[in-house]
Order: sequence, then C-alpha cells, then structure tokens
Amino acid sequence: MLHNEGMITVVGGGFAGVEAAWAIANSGIPVRLFEMRPKTQTGAHKTEFLAELVCSNSFKSKLPTSPAGQLKAEMTALGSLILPTAELHTVPGGEALCVDRDEFAQAVTAKISSHPLIEIVREEFTPEMAADLLSANKPLIIATGPLTSKPLGEWLAKLTGRNHLYFYDAVSPTVDASTLDMSVVFAQSRYDKGGDDYLNCPFEKDSYLAFVDALVHAERALPHGASADDETLEKIKYFAGCTPIEAIAEGGPRSLAFGNFKPVGLTDPRTGRRPYAALQLRPENSEKTLYSLVACQNRLKWGEQKRIFQMVPGLENAEFVRFGVIHRNTYIDSPKVLTPWLEFQEYPGLYLAGQITGVEGYVESAAMGIYVGINAARIAKGLYPVQPPRTTAYGALVAHLQDATPREFAPMNINWGLFPDPETPIKDKQVKRQWKLEQAQQGLASWQDALAIASA
Repeated sequence: MLHNEGMITVVGGGFAGVEAAWAIANSGIPVRLFEMRPKTQTGAHKTEFLAELVCSNSFKSKLPTSPAGQLKAEMTALGSLILPTAELHTVPGGEALCVDRDEFAQAVTAKISSHPLIEIVREEFTPEMAADLLSANKPLIIATGPLTSKPLGEWLAKLTGRNHLYFYDAVSPTVDASTLDMSVVFAQSRYDKGGDDYLNCPFEKDSYLAFVDALVHAERALPHGASADDETLEKIKYFAGCTPIEAIAEGGPRSLAFGNFKPVGLTDPRTGRRPYAALQLRPENSEKTLYSLVACQNRLKWGEQKRIFQMVPGLENAEFVRFGVIHRNTYIDSPKVLTPWLEFQEYPGLYLAGQITGVEGYVESAAMGIYVGINAARIAKGLYPVQPPRTTAYGALVAHLQDATPREFAPMNINWGLFPDPETPIKDKQVKRQWKLEQAQQGLASWQDALAIASA
C-alpha cells in the first residue's frame, strides 16, 4: 500500500476534482489542483471557473426519498463542498435542485482558492507530469471527466492496455427570456408539482408534426473534436439521458410526444385542455432572464437549431444565447482496471474520480470525487481505505463500477435498480423502495462509524 503524506495531485477542476481536493485538504494533506482553463479551453466550457456546469443546471431531485436524494444525504454527511454551495445559489426548478450557473461556479472557485492547503495550477497536465509523479510514488487523482485532453486520454488508454470506451454528450440550447411570446408560453409544472417554475410551449398536432419532420431532416454537426472519419469508423454511443433530440425523433413521429415532450399534467390556459405535446423551459439563473430548453440536447448546426427551434410555439422570435453542442465523453472500463476505492489495480497511487470512472451526472461525479479524496488521503496516511456498505447509494455506485458481469460496460446514474433487493421479495414497489431507503440510511450510519473508528 502506497504511503506518501507529502502532497496529493488532483487533475481537473470539475465537480469530482474540486470535491476530491476539498476532502483531501480537509483531512490535513496539501493538494495541488491542476485546471487547464482558461489557458486551454474545451469545446463546452465558457469560463475559467471551477465546477462550471456545461450541460443541465439541475442537481436532480430534492426529494430525500429518491435515489439522488439519498446519495446527496450521504455526500453531505461526508463533507461535500458542492451541495451546500448549490443550496446557496438555487433557482426555481420544481422538485429539482437547480442553480444559477455563474454564481455557483464563482462560489466554488472562491472556496477552493481560499483553502490554505489547496494550490491551483492553471496549466494543462501532461502524461510526462503523471509519469514523474508515479515514478516518485506520489499520489495522483485524474478527475478530468468527459473532456479529458487527447494526450492524457491516450496515456490512460495505453496504461490500461485497452482502448477507451466512449460516448457523446449533448447540451441543450439556452434562450433569452425577454424574447419569449408569453401570450403562448405558459408557466406550470406537471401536475402543479413545484409551482410554476417551468414554462411550457404547447404544440397542436400540425405544428408538432412539422417540427418533428424538420428535426429528422435537419443538417447535423460533427461532435466537437471529431472528424468525418470518426463518424464512419466509430460507433457513436449516447448515454440515455443525453440522447440528442433529433435521434429520438427518428424513432417515429410520436416518440417525442410520448417522451421528452409528453404533455401529461399540463393544461394550456388558452384552450383549457392538455396540449398535443409540450416543450418545457427551465430557468438558468436566479433572475429568470435565461431559460434552457429541457431535454433538447442536439447535434444540429447552429443555423439549423435557430430555424427549427423557432418553429416551436412561443419561440418564433426567441434569441439564443447559447446553442446546443455535442462533445466526446470518455470513461474507463472500471470493473477491469480499478479497485473498489477507484485506484488502479496495477498502479498504486493512481486514482480516477468522477465521470471518467463510469458514473453519469453532476451529483454522481461529485460523489465519486469525495469518495476517492477520502480514501486517497487515508492511504497517504498509512490507513486502510474504507468501502461503503453495499446498501448505501455510494455502495450501489461502487458496485456498478466493480460489476465484472460479461457485458459492454456503460455509465450509470444512481437509481433504485442499483440498490440491493431484499432477500424476501417485496411485491409492492413503494414498500420495496422504502425498505431500500431504510437500509441505505442504516448503512450510512455504520459507514460513518467505520470511518471514524478507522481514523482514530
């Protein structure tokens, strides 16, 4: 077991990286945090802030009885930086925890910058730097996420002896709220849950079918960083939650009406009835001056995006402050190469954290950052890593990352299916979920005790 308490290097200033750095520094070990922006930008980021949100501004459900709610409770218990910061910079989002992007990222950056044990290095981290650290037995955490630089990605691929698995993430467009036609757009959350945080653009049948036809036949852009050869030689794989809207539309004329644009629980005040379909908008900042098009991630050319989304009722004159983009997302075949505490099996002292491990989502990525940070710090102090009980949300995610069942390993959000079922089957779905939640809560308490005892 590697024992080096001098300093731990963390690469990547996203959710996983800042959480890992925060956990390590709060354990008393100094951290050097590498973030290449703003010197070297990515195709998705726009600022120099740490923990910049590049896709949705939602941190999932606020319900404590949901899988995401339990994961967030566990993260909070372990000392998360991201979650309390998010709570201070919320914007309305119904049952979801949504944040003002810039305020949130600025606050996280200020917290990390002011920590006396964290040094931020604004330059690109290279494979040569990684090799030097490993040869000197100095701990290294790679938390570069879906936008890992090509040289570092190739180094990791070579290190594992396998090619990376990968897919492409898509980002939804954002519009200026003042340019919406509020005589058509109406405010309502589905079934009135969460007040009127969401805006809705109601389709009649004819306008909906015309929109779908335009989507299907629209000109598409190559993913950022890809070439035409990539398109023909590589099979593009999308995580289900980020499938481009035009790809969904190709599934049939009603695919959006039964999916992203499902109108159930909505009533158009102009007609007094449910619309044929509805595109929802969610506020992007506290002032509600910007709205994102919910579940409208796409890979259309920008001119096509403007033309087609302005076919949506209420968006005819909408001004787009950000068009949708698509970018490559890289992740490792974790069950084959990582330990349960996400250290490389063959390279002690080298860890992965965040989406690159095979979890999906802001919350899950941040959660893995905390987990890796805690255990990397423990190992650096000569202590043993402590795994989460299988019944916890953390245990569910770690089990996914360790599941060696023959399959094509793919990223996963936290969900009820990852939690272990009771030995005695429970038929009632709600009762079974309540049982899983209680088991997770008990597991968290025992895990906290184990961490405290093992650290004593």
